[in-house]
Amino acid sequence: MFRSEYADVSAVDLPIHDAVLARAAEYGDAPALIDGTDGTTLTYEQLDRFHRRIAAALTETGVRKGDVLALHSPNTIAFPTAFYAATRAGAAVTTVHPLATAEEFAKQLGDSAARWIVTVSPLLDTARRAAELAGGVEEILVCDSAPGHRSLIDMLGSTAPEPVVDIDPAEDIAALPYSSGTTGIPKGVMLTHRQIATNLAQLESAMPARPGDRILAVLPFFHIYGLTALMNAPLRLGATVVVLPRFELDTFLAAIQNHRITGLYVAPPIVLALAKHPLVEQYDLSSLTHITSAAAPLDASLAEACSRRLGLPPVGQAYGMTELSPGTHVVPLDAMRDAPPGTVGKLIAGTEMRIVSLDDPDKDLGVGEPGEILIRGPQVMKGYLGHPDATAAMIDPDGWLHTGDVGHVDADGWLFVVDRVKELIKYKGFQVAPAELEALLLTHPGIADAAVIGSYNDEHNEVPHAYVVRQPTAAELSEGEVMMYVAERVAPYKRVRQVTFIDAVPRAASGKILRRELRAPKEHT
Repeated sequence: MFRSEYADVSAVDLPIHDAVLARAAEYGDAPALIDGTDGTTLTYEQLDRFHRRIAAALTETGVRKGDVLALHSPNTIAFPTAFYAATRAGAAVTTVHPLATAEEFAKQLGDSAARWIVTVSPLLDTARRAAELAGGVEEILVCDSAPGHRSLIDMLGSTAPEPVVDIDPAEDIAALPYSSGTTGIPKGVMLTHRQIATNLAQLESAMPARPGDRILAVLPFFHIYGLTALMNAPLRLGATVVVLPRFELDTFLAAIQNHRITGLYVAPPIVLALAKHPLVEQYDLSSLTHITSAAAPLDASLAEACSRRLGLPPVGQAYGMTELSPGTHVVPLDAMRDAPPGTVGKLIAGTEMRIVSLDDPDKDLGVGEPGEILIRGPQVMKGYLGHPDATAAMIDPDGWLHTGDVGHVDADGWLFVVDRVKELIKYKGFQVAPAELEALLLTHPGIADAAVIGSYNDEHNEVPHAYVVRQPTAAELSEGEVMMYVAERVAPYKRVRQVTFIDAVPRAASGKILRRELRAPKEHT
């Protein structure tokens, strides 16, 4: 068993809105949220006051403890206000992908039994259709304004008394994000107020923030990584969050330059852009002090190329999953120069880990031996909503959550994640990690992006199959050249044996490759 070297933290038995905004009065007129496109700013005093007024209006509307409110929006400065207002009113918030189809949204509404929707006017048609399909939705509210719908802006004028809700942080659900579905049917992940708030305290020693820090929120708040690293964590510590609705490289770079961003929490595709795209040279990024990448494997050489280009300490990584609130490992900000390349970090405070054999789950492995990563700690989810069997398969009777990720630990406690258990390719009995081949393919100057999955050949052997996006200047790149490039650099059993050229690698908003979409029969170009 591996234990954190940090001192344990006490469970934070506070509702998440109080855990995050407890010091809002102290921060007062300091900017809490800034719209990265038009500069609209909310101070800490305003964020605290606004979310309390909207909570009062929601309660007056009929929102009660135990209700579920669906928050369906891209990143805006209204998103945190809506989130904390809903939890203060006693509701659990199920966050919805803003690009979800009406049918996908309806499934989430039905599964979570959501009675309320908060959305934005450009997404109203999808929200209305989803509500019709699901049934049970009492009202659709908007963050901005739209005819026929009440606006959160109007609700700021409510004179109703502020709700006093008896929230049990250990039992009551604060957030109900849905797992990405990359390994199965999306399920509601029940995260209590205590689990989310305690995870923030666990992360603080390794990822401190303070007033004056400026964090750029470009990854989505609806995803647990964005909800924690870009919303709850910085707002809890008095930092300023500059919000962008989506990732567009020029807008992203301009926001770093114009708002003097100090810290980035991103996913590997953004690291790739920072390392390779010529547009980066046109902007002043000198305010940056650190970059952390998470949500998907980041190749060490790509991380090094990014940090070298920007003149920063090495890009750090973090590790976790929705079911873990989400953090378990991070490269501490004060150790980025010392961390070994490729590590996802060390165990955060109050967290335990086991590495168990892929062949014998009862066998614990030691330093340097790769196996499945198991986690135990106060951040482990309450369970999957309505899926007790799936919960039992994920969390064993001793409280260990089986991540499905393969990794190993070095003698100093640094964790290295090799790949997903279910994504490992078994070629004639040998295990091949897609992430390793993807990292290698990205070193080819003619390849802009790549994903690798297992496909079966005519002999019914599972073989590595690369899906490759050509650079615009490499239109003539052939399958044979790709296969030869890999073959010259890996052991024979790791060779890519099938290549398909595509226009773009399908990814979740978090940056994770959606391998199931590559496995589905479809036309590729």
